[in-house]
Amino acid sequence: MKFLDQAKVYIRSGDGGAGSVSFRREKFIEFGGPDGGDGGRGGDVWAEAVDGLNTLIDYRYQQHFKAKTGMHGMGRNMTGAKGADVTLKVPAGTQVFAEDNETLICDLTEVGQRFLLAKGGNGGFGNQHFKTSTNQAPRRANPGQPGEEMSIWLRLKLIADAGLVGLPNAGKSTFLAAVTAAKPKIADYPFTTLYPGLGVARIDGREFVLADIPGLIEGAHEGVGIGDRFLGHVERTRVLLHLVSALEENPGKAYKVVRAELEAYGHGLAEKAEIVALSQVDILDADARKKKAASLKRAAGRAPMLLSAVTGEGVEAVLRALMAVVAEARDAVPAPVDTRWQQNP
Repeated sequence: MKFLDQAKVYIRSGDGGAGSVSFRREKFIEFGGPDGGDGGRGGDVWAEAVDGLNTLIDYRYQQHFKAKTGMHGMGRNMTGAKGADVTLKVPAGTQVFAEDNETLICDLTEVGQRFLLAKGGNGGFGNQHFKTSTNQAPRRANPGQPGEEMSIWLRLKLIADAGLVGLPNAGKSTFLAAVTAAKPKIADYPFTTLYPGLGVARIDGREFVLADIPGLIEGAHEGVGIGDRFLGHVERTRVLLHLVSALEENPGKAYKVVRAELEAYGHGLAEKAEIVALSQVDILDADARKKKAASLKRAAGRAPMLLSAVTGEGVEAVLRALMAVVAEARDAVPAPVDTRWQQNP
């Protein structure tokens, strides 16, 4: 499945149906009076987080969504039917922004959450509403009110418990493939990973969601390489696993490059809990391990964990460390409030 994490779409709610001009016509009732019904309300436009989606790719092929107009009123005081709604189905973790791409409209973080984006126009009054003492047979009815229209941005931020960060070729995808059922592309060249990926890791009978994003390089916050646009996908994580490759000549410098990019990006990433690991250690002898681990320790301020996703060395220890942080964060979060039927004021 192709990955798309941002899309601009145009939405319009339905116009209200027109009121009816009608008069009661029955045998033996000479002056039946007006009986024109009201128009139906126009359809609404909703956004809903659904299960089974992890991309906005559907909105590359369709960008216009219009709800149906309400049915017109009819005689015998019959109100027109409401126009059909339109629902934009999006993955959990999708944010909806106004056309300026800065003003947040809603944040759908859980499956089942719905938000009313555009309300349908009210139906017009039928002529029964315009009967007065001096006008017993009004030939007047209101048209329906127009619906709302706007352009909005959909922006997906994957929801995961832990996020993998590091320079390209730090072994992030190899680790993800080793501990989850995900099948990321793995190769010996930079930027093998072009899009974020998710996997479910299990340890000691518990599980958590792990997110892998493309590697960062110096200047990513200024658009160098793939840039930092995918850092949004680890904004919601509880902990970061910072992998530094044992192939780096200076692991400490490599660590500082990524930390600088996290700080430049902002949004609280630099303040998140972090576990530092020296990856791909299976290629090092004992002396080289000590030297590179010492370099990384000086930069990070703490001893790194040693990890090899290929041989399995240190994998369980890293997973337990991640699970401990995730479990503590889960326990600290209160039960979520049900906002599935939240509407605009």
